[in-house]
Amino acid sequence: MITLKNVILRRSAKVLLDGASVTINPGEKVGLVGRNGAGKSTLFALFNGTLHEDGGDFSSPKQWRLAQVAQNMPETAESATDFVVGGDTRLTELRDALTVTEAAHEADPDDHDIGMDLAHAYTDLADAGEHDAVPRAQALILGLGFKAHELDQPVNSFSGGWRMRLQLARALMCPSDLLLLDEPTNHLDLDALVWLEAWLQKYAGTMIVISHDREFLDAVTDVTLHIEHAKLTRYGGNYSAFETLRAQQLELQQSAFAKQQDKIAHLQKFIDRFKAKASKAKQAQSRVKALERMEKVAPLLAEADFSFEFKEPGNIPNPMLTIGDASFGYRMEDAPPKTILRGVNRSVLAGQRIGILGANGQGKSTLVKTIAREMGALAGTVTEGKGLNIGYFAQQELDVLRPQDTPLEHMVRMARELGPNARERTGEQDLRGYLGSFNFSGDMVKQAVGTMSGGEKARLVLAMMVWQRPNLLLLDEPTNHLDLATREALAVALNEFEGTLMLVSHDRALLRSVCDEFWLVGRGVVVDFDGDLDDYQRYLLDEAKRLREEAKLATREAAQASEKAAAPSPQAAAQDRQQRSEQAKPLKRELAQVDERLAAAGVERASLEARLATPLPAPEIAEAGKRLKTLNDEIGQLEERWLALSDRLEALAA
Repeated sequence: MITLKNVILRRSAKVLLDGASVTINPGEKVGLVGRNGAGKSTLFALFNGTLHEDGGDFSSPKQWRLAQVAQNMPETAESATDFVVGGDTRLTELRDALTVTEAAHEADPDDHDIGMDLAHAYTDLADAGEHDAVPRAQALILGLGFKAHELDQPVNSFSGGWRMRLQLARALMCPSDLLLLDEPTNHLDLDALVWLEAWLQKYAGTMIVISHDREFLDAVTDVTLHIEHAKLTRYGGNYSAFETLRAQQLELQQSAFAKQQDKIAHLQKFIDRFKAKASKAKQAQSRVKALERMEKVAPLLAEADFSFEFKEPGNIPNPMLTIGDASFGYRMEDAPPKTILRGVNRSVLAGQRIGILGANGQGKSTLVKTIAREMGALAGTVTEGKGLNIGYFAQQELDVLRPQDTPLEHMVRMARELGPNARERTGEQDLRGYLGSFNFSGDMVKQAVGTMSGGEKARLVLAMMVWQRPNLLLLDEPTNHLDLATREALAVALNEFEGTLMLVSHDRALLRSVCDEFWLVGRGVVVDFDGDLDDYQRYLLDEAKRLREEAKLATREAAQASEKAAAPSPQAAAQDRQQRSEQAKPLKRELAQVDERLAAAGVERASLEARLATPLPAPEIAEAGKRLKTLNDEIGQLEERWLALSDRLEALAA
């Protein structure tokens, strides 16, 4: 087990943990939560051995094997499969040990001790899963959203987000007793996230995870550790259970609770209002449940030190926009346009709250970018209502902030660009005060954006968007860098927003709490999705199965078309059958010989494995181990030959 007794942890002069004591038992799945800067990553550094306690005692079993996701961007020409296989550190160590031992045995074949080592090396490698390492790695890669044709592509050919998925697969490939995951869902879309949840639910070791996705934490954890005010508190149960217990604790603190009544009343007001407005049955029920959770944990939300709200839009056109028989996609230099979506006929009405669903690569961002005027429609029309004012939060929005500029400089420049129509006062002091409401206080307004965390950059983008008083919000993965408290603040603000909302997100808690209808982007079209997020998860599994079946059918049809095109005359066909029959005879004889040898080799291998399981003299172990390796190599070659012969016979028979 992992134990902390009166542990003190510091970062520079700041005390992050002061007298922390907690026990993590083998096999527990732990969610580590707390505000940004509370010390979660520092505690992870203690768990993985890169940092030592400043006081107290920390201990973890020395024999435990550790796995965690490397934070560096991999730069290698290795194939995706080889890179992930390399994550199995046990297998790599044993392969290296076998190479050394084989060299020593060749140099001195009569040394009994080396013979014993060689025998152990062979059996250890078999026990470590040498035979199925590649299929295991490829199952992880495909589960995280890669396509089959990408398995052998070099790591360097993928974008940053996909390379980080490979780092995650590499960590999952590593045999471990302790798995540390720091924001594992950041680069995942919903289908990959659902797969990861299922994988982690079956993980047998001890797991500690930092995440700002409450539904992910609910699905994979059974213990919650909360860091607050330099204290570490253990709660039995997942994140929802922690929220409930924490809210009950806060409610008992009457003096603090009394100060929160205004804010709780404010939360209650919009909860009641939006529960009353529930429209579409299934989606609305899901949203009501999410709002009921917020009702239960209102004291916890009121305690948060950060909140914000969208100002009432100046006017709200209705419809906001109308899309008529449109095609969306990308214009390409020296090539025809690439159409992603076609036949899009949609209207966006005032007050709608639309969640945009779709598997990875189906066109969700293409739809949002076109509505946001980032790219034009390839065909058809997109007609905007008079006075439409779009607030757009793009996945890459953080990258277009100017790293050398400060938050204040960003706000001043935006105010100038909006010109005399800006509704806010634009003096430096006014803008400082406004940034302060988004937790950019004191010297932070003069800090270069490039030195800020992802969460701070995301808050700045939100601040800039709110200041513009939009009447249509287009949000594409807005929570990727936000902590749980800021996500809750965003959910509250979006629920109070008087305009229209369109949201793409893998954060199911946010989708449930703010959306009451869904559009589904897939198979080149945009349609209403008549279901809730649980139905959508089932749809994703069915869609993956459909795509696999379509790929098989396409391969079969292509082969049949090729055969049909090359169909010979009746006389030629008869000659061809005779020729094929003659060609098949030696292949059938060889196949029978391979079958016979495979059976004999299998019997011999079983006998050798049984012998190695009993006490034997060192020379016999070495000889048996060496023979076992030879047999395994031979069986592998025979199986490949058997498959090749079978394929050729099948082709001749077709």
